[in-house]
Amino acid sequence: MNYKKIIKSQRLRFNILRIFSWIPSKIMLKIQYYIKFNRPLNLSNPSRFSEKIQFYKLFYRNKDMLRCVDKYLNKLYLVCNDAEEIDFSVLPEKFVIKTSDGTGGENVFICRDKSILDIKSVVSKINSWRNRKINIMTHEWAYEGACDSKIIIEYYLEDSSSKDNSINDYKFFCFDGEVDCLCIDMDRYSNHKRNFYDLKWNHLIINSDKLSSDVKLNKPSNFDEMIDLAKRLSKGFPFVRVDLYNVDGKIYFGEMTFYPWSGYVAFSPDIFDFKLGEKFSIK
Repeated sequence: MNYKKIIKSQRLRFNILRIFSWIPSKIMLKIQYYIKFNRPLNLSNPSRFSEKIQFYKLFYRNKDMLRCVDKYLNKLYLVCNDAEEIDFSVLPEKFVIKTSDGTGGENVFICRDKSILDIKSVVSKINSWRNRKINIMTHEWAYEGACDSKIIIEYYLEDSSSKDNSINDYKFFCFDGEVDCLCIDMDRYSNHKRNFYDLKWNHLIINSDKLSSDVKLNKPSNFDEMIDLAKRLSKGFPFVRVDLYNVDGKIYFGEMTFYPWSGYVAFSPDIFDFKLGEKFSIK
């Protein structure tokens, strides 16, 4: 996977959206939805998951979401307000730098070898991420009232069994404390694939913006514990995707995402969009 190419594409998208940020959210979401799917956005009686995510952005207001979207939740090496505050000399050889309000994997820097690090360039890059007000472009309310952007430096988790040392990302689709299914992102630094599973570990033949993999994944021995954690974290929210990691039998929290892929991922087969939508109550 060419991550630099993807990041450039994301930045271009955000720059375009920033230019048109003056357009009211409801109108802009309808425009973006039509561009993405070539069909109108039904907000009066949404039935698709992708439609209900847009409805969620516009009308659902729960202040608990504001602290849940903040990525400043794990055990960290350092938290600071400015990249110049980072003392790279005390950091280990490998680490990850991100901003607490980042989205879509854009505001993430992975260091695998500190000895070859261009610190000046890294500091400049990180400071350019600060307080970009992504919500203005994406119209995702939960990020609008979130706390100010922080720079966080956390542990670099890796899996020696992975082709590129990346770790599998277990993403649980949760509806008011009930887990419906999950997808697993794998090999995200080389040949990013995504598999969907039900809670009995049956591989669901579903493609999204990433193709599924034919690699057979073993169910984690503590899979039931992961489900239980996702249930507890998602209770009280009509929908949230709870992301967890599982490394050497130990579960790590990733993040809670209320608007996965900003609601603009096309599923194949298309019926999956409706099936997820049936679980999503937006009364």
